[in-house]
Amino acid sequence: MPVETALSGYELLHDARLNKGTAFTEAERRALGLEGLLPPRVSTLELQVARTHEELANLDNDLQKYLLLSDLQARNETLFYAVLMSDPAKFIPLVYTPTVGEACQKFDHIFRATRGVYLPITSRGRLKSLLANWPQQDVRFIVVTDGERILGLGDQGVGGMGIPIGKLALYTACAGVPPQYSLPVMLDVGTNNHELLEDPLYLGLQQNRVRGEEYSAFIDEFVEAVQALYPKCCIQWEDFANINAVPILARYRDKICTYNDDIQGTAGVALAGIFATLRISGQKLADQRFLFLGGGSAATGIAELISEAMALEGLSIDEARARNALFDINGLLVNRAPISRTSKGHLRKTMPQSRNSSMR
Repeated sequence: MPVETALSGYELLHDARLNKGTAFTEAERRALGLEGLLPPRVSTLELQVARTHEELANLDNDLQKYLLLSDLQARNETLFYAVLMSDPAKFIPLVYTPTVGEACQKFDHIFRATRGVYLPITSRGRLKSLLANWPQQDVRFIVVTDGERILGLGDQGVGGMGIPIGKLALYTACAGVPPQYSLPVMLDVGTNNHELLEDPLYLGLQQNRVRGEEYSAFIDEFVEAVQALYPKCCIQWEDFANINAVPILARYRDKICTYNDDIQGTAGVALAGIFATLRISGQKLADQRFLFLGGGSAATGIAELISEAMALEGLSIDEARARNALFDINGLLVNRAPISRTSKGHLRKTMPQSRNSSMR
């Protein structure tokens, strides 16, 4: 479609949302002052996609492909999303999981163009003014993280920003959300990852994570700033540790348009898949038992939603929760883990025989 904009010339070529690169027609080049700034031959979008496929095929590993696609997103969003949708099964794993995990781990060493908004806790009292520096006035979707529980990689500090950026790319590629309505946000409250704190290239606050009332007040100020600037915005909480994810969701879920993707989104999809399977087997959900490998936000969220669904089939909520067990790197999650002594006097952690009830 023809581009209609007040921008022209070199400035237009550096606006990722309007730039079409070599796909600008001859008429557009004359009208928009682009003649001489591009190679003379006009390309179709299909040819641009084919060229990008060839570039990607010549790269050695997925992280290099991630970086190429990130650079493309920073200069030509039309082409970026056309490439993603040309083969979603191939390219979405490059811009999100699993490749984004490595990108988060190496974020400070591969940082190029900035994207989104970074809100450090050292700027408390000024979050609204920082958020207002974002050029778009109508934001409808924010994906926000504090970087503490990134995928299965743990605390990645400010490097966790790769997750909101990647997730919002999926909003556009998979759900058709115009990219100008989305905003990735990083809440930097520090990190407890000592390797990051000792890395001279680390880009986040070089301090341990803030907890307690100061953290809660920071979250409150962020939510208030979003509500003031973008009243039509939905906030998605992403990759927060359970210690913060659960109370944040409980605090805001009935007050604003918000959800936690790990606790609610993943759980909804997982339960839908289970129901689809039960339709084939002809069995009831309440008769099943489930074992989860992992005890993070996603696992506990799925387990709790399954328990609530079981309760709708006649079980008490306690009976339902007893049918969902979580197992992490330290063993089975239970109500308590008594400490006993071995015959040699050494302490050891013993696992009681009670059912898992970590969702309570």
